[in-house]
Amino acid sequence: MSGGREYDVAVVGASLAGSTVAALLGRTGARVALLESHADSCAFKRTCTHFIQASAAPVLDRLGALEVIERAGGVGRTHDIWTRYGWARSHELEQCGWNIRREKLDPLLRGIASSTEGVELMLGQTVVELYNDGVTARDRSGEEQRITAPLVVGADGRDSTVARLAQLPERVRPNNRFAYWGYFRDLDAKSGIWLTEPTVAYCFPTDGGLNTLGCMTTKDRLPEFKADPEAAVREVFEGLPDGPSFDGAKLVGPMLGKLEIPNISRHVTAPGLALVGDAAMASDPLWGVGCGFALQSGEWLADALAEDSNLERALDAYRRTHRRRLAAHHAMTSDFSTGRPLNLGERLIFKAAARDPKVGRRMQLFGERWITPRELMTPRTLARIARASMRRSERPVGSVECQEHAESKSAQSALG
Repeated sequence: MSGGREYDVAVVGASLAGSTVAALLGRTGARVALLESHADSCAFKRTCTHFIQASAAPVLDRLGALEVIERAGGVGRTHDIWTRYGWARSHELEQCGWNIRREKLDPLLRGIASSTEGVELMLGQTVVELYNDGVTARDRSGEEQRITAPLVVGADGRDSTVARLAQLPERVRPNNRFAYWGYFRDLDAKSGIWLTEPTVAYCFPTDGGLNTLGCMTTKDRLPEFKADPEAAVREVFEGLPDGPSFDGAKLVGPMLGKLEIPNISRHVTAPGLALVGDAAMASDPLWGVGCGFALQSGEWLADALAEDSNLERALDAYRRTHRRRLAAHHAMTSDFSTGRPLNLGERLIFKAAARDPKVGRRMQLFGERWITPRELMTPRTLARIARASMRRSERPVGSVECQEHAESKSAQSALG
């Protein structure tokens, strides 16, 4: 084993969360070891919806990545959501979400981090031991080196080696959905998300003139998707209201799938240790939160460390911020991943969002993770939801008129 090398922070994992925290800490003058198990600096994550929530755009702006993403062909926009009650239209906000494939995004952010003064990118390094003051990393030849640092940051994904070595408590909640997606060219498509209960489909334009089409549905349908993923995905989309037209559309590359996507939450801190991104909390990707939560948690940790020189207090501040901002979102996401239909409260909200633009805007702020569930359900918003839900739709969607009448009668009691 080679001799120890001393740093202020050792970040394990150089994807979105790890690159973010490393770059921001480097800018504060910290000496950062950024360890990545892949030997290729252009390695990227394949299992991803490739959507960055609008609430994470300020982090990209702070990193200096937004202009680069735009030059790389990234598409900035919000997305409408369809339910049985019609479309909940998106509204123009100060920041929009972004779509860009991870094969471009990961190397881009890794490059920003590695070019930051004080950050040393170490490729092909796999962490094999964890200590109170650092880690041991092994390269592809089997050579090991000791990295000494008072803080180790686990940014190594949902199957985090750092979390396992630290024996951090975790909670795993099953996901009854699986996912298949692919990239299509020459597709006449509307950008949007369709919640058809229990199947959810999405179509996002992305870089290179491509559209990302994906669907997530319950595991009882897995055999038909495994038999012919492209045909199964096309069948889902062809049955959607305002769905895309596949005339002349071409699949670019293979269909990609992820069959097991459990919801994982862990204790995000321990003495001398912090987790960010999916290592801290891996939520059902149905809502496209993974990229955004990775960027934001990396920023929250870096800011907490910059604001308080006492490591214990800084980690406690980060833990509290992470819980306050994300815990309720994760709980709701995990509950919906059972494949259940929308509950009464959710139906009332989506119905109101399709009828009342102000409710729609509040729903968008929540959906893009600018606000928490508690911040969504203010007395004023609850009142608007109740009024909109009880108002008869001018054009009922499908055959839901009788159900709408029953739901309207219970709206006031359900929403206070």
